[in-house]
Amino acid sequence: MAAQSVSEAEAEQMRAEIRALRARLEAIESRLQADPAPAVSPSDDRDIGKAAGAIAKAGPATPPTKPDGVDITWKGSPRFAQGDKQFKVKGRIQADANHVSSPDGIEDPGLGFSNEMRRIRLGGEGSVGSGFSYKLELELSDNSVDLVDTFVSYNAGSWQVRLGNHNAFQSLDELTGDTTGSVMERAAFTDAFNFERRLGISAGYASGPWLAQFGVFTDDVGALANDSDGPSGGDENNSYSFDGRLVYAPRIGRTQLHFGGSAHWRRLGRLVDAGTRYRQRPFVHSTNTRLIGTPSLNVETEMHYGLELAAISGRWHGAAEVHALRAERVGLPSVTFRGGYAEVGYFLTPGDSRGYKEGIFTSAAPARPIGKGGAGSIQVNLRYDYLDLDSRDIRGGKQNGYIVGLVWSPIQYLRFNLNYALLSYDGAIALPSGSTGYDVRVVGTRFELDF
Repeated sequence: MAAQSVSEAEAEQMRAEIRALRARLEAIESRLQADPAPAVSPSDDRDIGKAAGAIAKAGPATPPTKPDGVDITWKGSPRFAQGDKQFKVKGRIQADANHVSSPDGIEDPGLGFSNEMRRIRLGGEGSVGSGFSYKLELELSDNSVDLVDTFVSYNAGSWQVRLGNHNAFQSLDELTGDTTGSVMERAAFTDAFNFERRLGISAGYASGPWLAQFGVFTDDVGALANDSDGPSGGDENNSYSFDGRLVYAPRIGRTQLHFGGSAHWRRLGRLVDAGTRYRQRPFVHSTNTRLIGTPSLNVETEMHYGLELAAISGRWHGAAEVHALRAERVGLPSVTFRGGYAEVGYFLTPGDSRGYKEGIFTSAAPARPIGKGGAGSIQVNLRYDYLDLDSRDIRGGKQNGYIVGLVWSPIQYLRFNLNYALLSYDGAIALPSGSTGYDVRVVGTRFELDF
């Protein structure tokens, strides 16, 4: 026999009666516990029977559900999920205040004190079901708005295919997020060799400690959208590259190891006539001064490759990379430039350690954040940073950088950085005395919020 439908008003009345009867039953239970053989009155029998009938009529209880079945959680920002579909708001704020000492005799207003909003990023990421996901981020940097990670992905077991604007697997330091790095800026060679996100398609395969990544890329979306005429215009940009990376990351006890290598070949196509320069700032981004760098070169193809080594054990971590870039020039011998770094870091706060996932360093929440009995996490890092832009007839200069970094994360998603760098140059921009070898000292500070 079909159950009789109950109106909402009737259901609410029954719920009220059930609550009252439950209270009466609890009182009876208390009496039973106080007296093993109490007298049960006829009214008690009636109440018990009435409660049983009301519960039977109301039917099984239905657990409360959120509107439309949407689950809302908080991970630095709202995350909305419904089944295998989800969406999360993402954002980033970085503000820098820095000072670069000026070598005696150099009159350059780009040196000295400078400050900037290093990055303002806003976007979102999510999944649309059946293994498809996406990410879209806009960034204000260098007084322009650019697309950063903007792609669609498909995940099937150990495989991931990605289409859009994303990193081309160039190095561990380049792939590690700028809000999880050990110092404020990445290694000098990553900027000098023009590492950047580019439009392309890639595939990744992960199995146990192994990770393999390969992609075919054109150029960054800004260069492709350039509407100027001539060889630097986006409509004449037919450059492309093949990029690959292999990582072996076993875990031995409490120690996470990382061994990696990457190789890249790029054809510049019609960009040959536009010229290519390899150069680098004195550590911080807020100055546009370059004390070392090559002249514009007519580069036809680039071949570069790198090796990666890293380890995390408790509060300690270490990392090192070397990278070499060979530029094939039109009508001239090829030139090879080199760079690399080595670093070690230690958390002063117990229980904290550097994060690692999917072949890169990641962020980790402080073990004892402010507000929960602690002062957050405090990390000290030492880095040696090397760049050599001299080869054959090209004298771009050399840098030996010695960097000390202090990172304080009072709570998850918020960090403060204090960096000091001593940069020793050889073959840099000449002083009035003619000397091209001198030191520059840099003090960098940054606050960053990443969610």
